[in-house]
Amino acid sequence: MKISYNWLRDYINTSLPPEKIAEVLTSTGLEVESLQEYCPVKGGLEGFVVGEVLTCHKHPDADKLTVTTVSVGTCEPLEIVCGAPNVAAGQKVVVAPIGTFIHLGEGFKIKKTKIRGVESAGMICAEDELGLGDSHEGIMVLDESAVPGTPAKEYFKIETDFIFEIGLTPNRIDAASHIGVARDLAAYLAVNTDDFEKARDFKIPPVEDFTVDNNSLPVEVTVENTEACPRYAGLTINGVTVRPSPDWLQNRLRSIGLMPINNVVDATNFVLHETSQPLHAFDVVKIAGNKVIVKTLPAGTIFVTLDGVERKLDAEDLMICNADAGMCIGGVFGGQESGITEHSTSIFLESAYFNPAFIRRTSKRHGLNTDASFRFERGVDPNNTVYALKRAAMLIKEVAGGQISSDITDIYPNPVKPFRIELNYRYVNRFTGQEIDPKIVKKILEALDIEIESQTSSGMIVKAPRYRVDVQRPDDLMEEILRIYGYNNVDFSDELHTTLTQSQKPDREKIINIISDMLSSCGFNEIMSNSLTKTSYYQHFEIFPADRCVNIINALSQDLGCMRQTLLFGGLEAVIYNVNRKNPNLKLFEFGNCYFTEAPHERQALNGYTEKQHLALFITGAKTAGNWNTAEQPSSFFSLKACCENILQRLGIRLATLKVAEIQSEAFIEGLSYALGKTIIVEMGTVHPAIIKMFDIKTPVYYANFHWDNVMQALTRSEIRFSELPRFPEVRRDLSLLVDKNLRFAEICAAAQKAERKLLKNINLFDVYEGDKIDSDKKSYAVSFILQDMEQTLTDAQINKTMQRITEALEREIGAQVR
Repeated sequence: MKISYNWLRDYINTSLPPEKIAEVLTSTGLEVESLQEYCPVKGGLEGFVVGEVLTCHKHPDADKLTVTTVSVGTCEPLEIVCGAPNVAAGQKVVVAPIGTFIHLGEGFKIKKTKIRGVESAGMICAEDELGLGDSHEGIMVLDESAVPGTPAKEYFKIETDFIFEIGLTPNRIDAASHIGVARDLAAYLAVNTDDFEKARDFKIPPVEDFTVDNNSLPVEVTVENTEACPRYAGLTINGVTVRPSPDWLQNRLRSIGLMPINNVVDATNFVLHETSQPLHAFDVVKIAGNKVIVKTLPAGTIFVTLDGVERKLDAEDLMICNADAGMCIGGVFGGQESGITEHSTSIFLESAYFNPAFIRRTSKRHGLNTDASFRFERGVDPNNTVYALKRAAMLIKEVAGGQISSDITDIYPNPVKPFRIELNYRYVNRFTGQEIDPKIVKKILEALDIEIESQTSSGMIVKAPRYRVDVQRPDDLMEEILRIYGYNNVDFSDELHTTLTQSQKPDREKIINIISDMLSSCGFNEIMSNSLTKTSYYQHFEIFPADRCVNIINALSQDLGCMRQTLLFGGLEAVIYNVNRKNPNLKLFEFGNCYFTEAPHERQALNGYTEKQHLALFITGAKTAGNWNTAEQPSSFFSLKACCENILQRLGIRLATLKVAEIQSEAFIEGLSYALGKTIIVEMGTVHPAIIKMFDIKTPVYYANFHWDNVMQALTRSEIRFSELPRFPEVRRDLSLLVDKNLRFAEICAAAQKAERKLLKNINLFDVYEGDKIDSDKKSYAVSFILQDMEQTLTDAQINKTMQRITEALEREIGAQVR
């Protein structure tokens, strides 16, 4: 759950910095898993200033460029070369002076430069360069009242915020809102500061000014199933104008990861995250018979939800219906036919308390987990229903206009009572192992809004509010007391003795076990070949020089004459051993050391000898065995390549950081090497026929050699980064490209990524064609492009514009033709 620092301070007057608040919340049981700075505009417009274009004339050597002088509030105006078609003298614009960082794509810093012989000391910015929009058609022109020299951050009222990511436990649904968190924070400050009354006084928005404007639009409400819906309240608002929400409301929602929709829906979402009370707005025009009926419908009834999915209802699914049909799955998900649209002018606003058991079963049955169901199935406050309704109605009037056109309908036949609990002081002391002053206990409970009904010298009887669904027993009260009192304040009389040991990081054995388990799960078998091998293996190949062999002085036989320089020959011995025993389809791996005499460029080690660890992979035979309905699929180089890349990715080595090159070697007829800088990480390829002939192997063998010491060295410098899973869908678009026969796929990737750095997440080649239907010097590539925005759902217009930019770049940069 995300909580905004700025939003939180609307309810509690505190000067504590975000870091301190994170500590306090964690100590009280609301564990802050992360604290991140948030700004609605990337970079916060730092360095940008408002400027005024003083002069504007054509560049002497470029038809599409303009030379301008721009005042930015300093003594001397800046000379800036601008390529925008809409720049003109007298405009108020946003300027990025020298040194300003532009957060577009991978970003770049503005430097003083010459453009076609004319010096340029800054840049006049478009919307996308500022992060304020997607437009790059021209520069952004400001209102005439803008004052040159004003920081753009100040002009656009950019507000920096801090976001707490709280790991909310299932029992603390009372804290699933900003007011709930503020209440806990106020309780802690009240107990741990001198001024009790001031510290616990947190402000919630008042609703005393709520008034009904008229009764021109009443809606009849009936609750048939009071077990599933113990309380239901609602009212109507007429004359609303559905439009985008004001900036302050959009920024509040965006700060906690919500996308604004329209002012009415945004207002209900705002109140939800403010009070923890879910609300729902219906278009009155779509309420048939002007009746709202809370009931269940027959099993098998088809209902289309907001996401456009047809769902078969269960007989226990609580529905909010009109006179003819269902409009909403109560407490879970709205319906497609009754929601608010841009044409809505009158709404019926619902605020209810639903039975958690009913909501939990319905949510699980349909696989629908929404913000509303998350709260209802854990238990919201039934006594907060009308407050939240008034708060939302007043907010909707503020942002969407209109008039409240009915009295509040509040159906609450059996009001719930607070939980009544008896607490004994002896129990408190026995529970904590020390004496806690009853005055402190009383102070804590009062700070948490737990009413003290009566008190004696031995204990007290208290009433816990219904929003604290987790406080029903003395044990629950003790948890409340201790989390505010502070677990760290509980005295431990016994000393703790520990022994700390340090191990090498990263742990080599642990990494080897991880990769071994991974390879085993992928069908590989581990082999262990002898470190002593034949001297004859090293007599014919320059890559395995005989003068670097570590020879055995008193060799028992020619087969055990020297220490191995490579794992290749031992692996091939294992291959032919299995092939000769009718086991031709093999996937083998081995971790092992290789041994060398000291090379001239190496430092003295182990009396003139060096020892290096390697990982070898071997694949040969069929990838999948034949069956009655499928043909046998042979292994290929790409089977090996996929395994090697999976190992690198599992280790956290990003493939994008590696240099890939073709290798020419006696060991391979074709192959690739992956290097980090100048350090080889892995070599892979098809073993040369001259080598496999030595072992009488008739089928191709694919072999990979990981320089494991280099891998471990790379891991010491690697940085593991975690990021939130994407909340917005990715989009795939395919292009069929006619390109030169010698063109590499990597050149297509480079051109596309240069054209679009923000939205383009992946590029994949899924088909290659060469044949008589195209020229002999050409080939056809079928390429898929994956687009995704981490902050919003992509629109068709954005997708089409991005693909057009990529297509133009491919045509311009590599001469590709879209087929």
